Amino acid sequence: TFEKSNENITLYMNKIKNFNWSVSYNSTIKSDVNSVWKIISSKSNLELFHPFCKKNKVIKWSKANSIDQIEYLNGSIFQREFSQWEEKVGYDLFIHQIGKPNSFVEWRLKKNEQNCEIEITVFPYLLNKGNKIIFWLPFHLVVKPILSNYLASVVNGLKMYAEEGSPIPKNHFGKHIWFS
Repeated sequence: TFEKSNENITLYMNKIKNFNWSVSYNSTIKSDVNSVWKIISSKSNLELFHPFCKKNKVIKWSKANSIDQIEYLNGSIFQREFSQWEEKVGYDLFIHQIGKPNSFVEWRLKKNEQNCEIEITVFPYLLNKGNKIIFWLPFHLVVKPILSNYLASVVNGLKMYAEEGSPIPKNHFGKHIWFS
């Protein structure tokens, strides 16, 4: 796990304190942590396994200071700005569509015998800040199921790519209402 210094804990809490909820998806990949890390830490990696990614343009690739953009199949463009990076463990990043607020994302790897556990957690900005009572129902009925489906497609794309070595076809697990 990430080093648990007081500074890192404070930084992490400041990143997530404005969000009410998160959405996660995890899976076991029949590959070692080193191989999976090599995939997810490489430039333009989303083009290999992300089923809704048309292009993954690198602006700057330098670990925790990396910045890239995702052009989705529907033409929308999101920018990812990495904020923390630990080799073979994972990274944190902020992602936003140009002109929209940031969402916060964690990618984590964990060794599991000869396999690798992957978990992606998203703290989305949409209906997820402010009054919990007002936003609970729309978040849990709309945002969470749509985002869960999205994360399942991304994680399963990574799993297939890591295990089989072939790039994932576009919309491989079905079209997505937000990104296809």
